[in-house]
Amino acid sequence: MDDARKAQAPIKGRGAASRVDGRYAVTVARGEDDGWGSVYDEMAQAPHPDTRVTEERARSVISRNESPDIGFGQSINPYRGCEHGCVYCFARPSHAYLDLSPGLDFETRLFAKTNAAERLLAELARSGYRCAPIALGINTDAYQPIERRYRITRSLIEVFDACSHPFSLITKNSAVLRDIDLISSMASRGLVTVYFSVTTLDNKLSARMEPRAAAPHSRLKAMRTLSEAGVPVGVMVAPVIPMINDAEIEQILAAAHEHGARAAGYVLLRLPHELKQVWREWLQLHYPDRAEHVMSLVQQMRGGKDYDSAFGTRMRGTGPFAQLIEQRFAKAHRRLGFGRLPALDTSRFVAPRKASPQGELF
Repeated sequence: MDDARKAQAPIKGRGAASRVDGRYAVTVARGEDDGWGSVYDEMAQAPHPDTRVTEERARSVISRNESPDIGFGQSINPYRGCEHGCVYCFARPSHAYLDLSPGLDFETRLFAKTNAAERLLAELARSGYRCAPIALGINTDAYQPIERRYRITRSLIEVFDACSHPFSLITKNSAVLRDIDLISSMASRGLVTVYFSVTTLDNKLSARMEPRAAAPHSRLKAMRTLSEAGVPVGVMVAPVIPMINDAEIEQILAAAHEHGARAAGYVLLRLPHELKQVWREWLQLHYPDRAEHVMSLVQQMRGGKDYDSAFGTRMRGTGPFAQLIEQRFAKAHRRLGFGRLPALDTSRFVAPRKASPQGELF
């Protein structure tokens, strides 16, 4: 990043502190001092960008993958971009495909797929469709703040409910409780599991890393509420970051188990593409005293690089420090009695009828 564009301070309520350039950007803006100090005067005042939402009509909504590191083959993301602003989010680089910044734009320039439920119905009605669980909100959170307005996630769950189609979701927002009526009903038929991502139990650290996500205690309360309503609940300690939150692994697992989580997993910090720059900037702004040490440990777990995308190791890393994290997690996992959530039932699925230009005659 050009020296004139380096972030001078964190932005309250945002994770990223600047608009890092996307890797596909055709034109790149660079600030230049004109001799009057204007560039530096502007940078001294941290901007406060508003959230802007663009409504779009998706051509399809079910994404498929064959990654050996991911426990699902189908997923749906109701939104592109995420207002939670998690600075560590592996999905940030996806905004570069839109010629937008994986930094501030990712959390302020959002896209809502307003026809998602309509497209889902059409895709489930195809003659060649074979029912398999669908993961909801994997790339970006399905319960980010704009869901209160758009209710796209709820509309998708209504389709799943009507068709008895199994799905799972992972969120870091207690707003999932707004749909507890549908979720608990589907859980009674073996059609849904819910995971909560808990990165830290420290409210101050959470406010810095994931500024618009629900506070940690709110996630735990939502976990308990869903569990008591009969919904199978799990926890993901993600991402684990050396010298930032790795000391909390055991405490997070214990708190989650106490609040009803019965399965648990973890993922090591991943820094693909432009996220490296966003993350390094955040470290320098919030933890300048330990930034070099954090990155040194990250590189030790990534074969000397900031990130290694190889299947099999990209989620867990390699080397002594990665092994230590794995051993600590496994020990706490056993001690607390975590297991697996029940398999989702695909046998109940009833395909929706295809829309007819003549409408319903009977």
